[in-house]
Amino acid sequence: MINVLIVEDDPMVGELNKRYLSQIEGFQLKGIASSFQSALHVLSEHHIDLILLDIYMPGKNGLELLTEIRKQNESVDVIVISAASELDVIKKTLRYGAVDYLIKPFEFDRFQTALSDYRRKQKVYQSHRSMTQKELDAELFQKKEAAEKVHLPKGLTKSTLKLIWASIESFGDSSFTTEDLAKHTEISQVSIRKYLKFLEDTQVLNVEMAYGTIGRPVFQYHINTGNVSSIKQYL
Repeated sequence: MINVLIVEDDPMVGELNKRYLSQIEGFQLKGIASSFQSALHVLSEHHIDLILLDIYMPGKNGLELLTEIRKQNESVDVIVISAASELDVIKKTLRYGAVDYLIKPFEFDRFQTALSDYRRKQKVYQSHRSMTQKELDAELFQKKEAAEKVHLPKGLTKSTLKLIWASIESFGDSSFTTEDLAKHTEISQVSIRKYLKFLEDTQVLNVEMAYGTIGRPVFQYHINTGNVSSIKQYL
């Protein structure tokens, strides 16, 4: 489980981020801090893996907090979620190790992509002691060799596949249905079925038929971990 601290001075935004976070598997909220000092207090009391950091705060701002964290050599990752869109601010946060940057206002899909990508990289770190250049490029930097680039079937788009795949990853090892994905992505079930059929055909997903309480069959999907890497060539 990835322990998260939300640093946000606006209670409504903090609650929204909390609600978004609760919808993504693998993350556990340890606290919401509204200031520089309260954030440092939470960091001293709990093991935090990831901070969702606002920049604009009363008193010392999020950039000063990030600077202080690095001075203390805290091995905590940071995703910035802020209305600050100035390039000098963005560059500075990236230099201090922010792993992603979301500009307010943002959609849940972008939030979900950021968290899912972070979770994916943590799994890579935990499962490897060393990597080849090819593995490093594919797993962490998501670089693809020209020869590996392939086209999606007609009627499918990369952007929609990315959105659906991010939602699928949020279920982790749990099974899911077309309806589950439709609720997550707000894409019609008709469209989602086309992408699930493609992922089933490429053996990225396994599917089983189950019967609900009223006797109608329900298709339940889960990730085929043995072939999951093949999805990367399409994203």
